[in-house]
Amino acid sequence: MRDPGYLDAVRSSYDHVAAHYATLFNDELADEPMLRSVLTLFADLVTAPGNVFADDGSGLTPAGPGRVADVGCGPGHVAAFLRGRGLDVFGVDLSPGMIAQAGATYPELHFEVGSMTDLDHPAESLSGLVAFYSTIHFPTPELPAVYREFHRVLKPGAPLLLAFQAGDEPKHFTHAWDHDVNLTIHRRRPETVTNLLTEAGFRTMLTSVYEPPSRPGRPHAYVIAHRLP
Repeated sequence: MRDPGYLDAVRSSYDHVAAHYATLFNDELADEPMLRSVLTLFADLVTAPGNVFADDGSGLTPAGPGRVADVGCGPGHVAAFLRGRGLDVFGVDLSPGMIAQAGATYPELHFEVGSMTDLDHPAESLSGLVAFYSTIHFPTPELPAVYREFHRVLKPGAPLLLAFQAGDEPKHFTHAWDHDVNLTIHRRRPETVTNLLTEAGFRTMLTSVYEPPSRPGRPHAYVIAHRLP
């Protein structure tokens, strides 16, 4: 699958801001207890999934520990946090500039250039996948293909964590992080995401909406789902 043309703007924008972006976000989790909690829950689901799946007759078995992808990893801080929680994690990002920053900051981790529309990994090879504020540049009609690709690479039972800005209207940016960019953030309602995940073969386990104290009126959403057979 070839990337849609608008992803060229996403790639070039993040290449342009990569160095400055890394300085802003590498310490982000230190001041965000909610983000740390969501990521820790995800890590627990990967390492001990048998604790959360009920015997509901679906035939679903836990994926078990294995490799985990941080897709849209940016400067690598989320992957590093998950590594600290015991996961065998690697990062993927559309932007070579971001991958260069991640590799320089966290040389002990593996990072690769790639697109979530066409991940270079075999079917049913991953035990978890995080897309932390990285599906936000896809218009909603493009999301089903992305979620199907996540479904393809995940093992049955494996957890998926999505984080995104909640809302109804997209917002276009021509300047961000002290640089000129060409980026659109697509805010969407959690129920839109969970409905699309159901259609792609996932079962939602948790949906949470959080309004950061530092950003009143700008809610964020977190969805954890697991891949059905």
